[in-house]
Amino acid sequence: MSRTGRTPRAPVLKVCGATTTSDLATLAAAGADHAGLWHGVPGGPAELTADELTALAAAAHATGVLRPVLVTFLGDAAELAVLARGARIDHLQLHAYQPPSTVAALRRALPGAVLIKVLHLRDGRCQERPLIRAYERAGTDLFLLDTATDDGRIGSTGTPLAAPEALDVVARTTLPFWLAGGVRAGSRARLATVAAHPRFRGIDVDTGARDPHGRLHAPAVRALARTWGTARAPGTAPTGRSRG
Repeated sequence: MSRTGRTPRAPVLKVCGATTTSDLATLAAAGADHAGLWHGVPGGPAELTADELTALAAAAHATGVLRPVLVTFLGDAAELAVLARGARIDHLQLHAYQPPSTVAALRRALPGAVLIKVLHLRDGRCQERPLIRAYERAGTDLFLLDTATDDGRIGSTGTPLAAPEALDVVARTTLPFWLAGGVRAGSRARLATVAAHPRFRGIDVDTGARDPHGRLHAPAVRALARTWGTARAPGTAPTGRSRG
């Protein structure tokens, strides 16, 4: 993904919460494009140590098709920059309420990185709404629209996001965006107006890629790739390792 807004040939599929090399093999074989790796998510079920993050990032690169994404609640830009360099990760997803100053500091420290800022919707309202333009000026490359629960929980909650609410937020931005918030294979029709937006670049899924036991599930990932027409969906020509 570039800050020019160049449109890739197909949206990407990012699946969050891989914790083993077996998870990565499942995602690579089933059609995912990005693997979300959690670090600095206190109490998160997919939390990784720094060493585990580095090892799994290397394993993702080794698949030849998966790009690792650091998903974090951390807000120390210097710490994140060291971590990203050490793990050879060039996509960073700030999945909490880090201020625009954190994005600006990361942009200075990692000028070639793709910086993804999550915008959280709670009760239909974007929690970061007053800061959207500040995030853009700070150097954000991509927004991710996700939901917060009524009690304030964020990250892989499985809470569905309504299309009108998503489009209202998108109208206040100028950057490309990914869509999260309870996305599943069966959500495509309900969110068709969002997927048709010219700045839509892909989906970010966790619970919708798992089986009833909570394990990453190849049939679920394949169904997501197929119904959403993502970059490595069956019958879709590969688009290469773009920054989107």
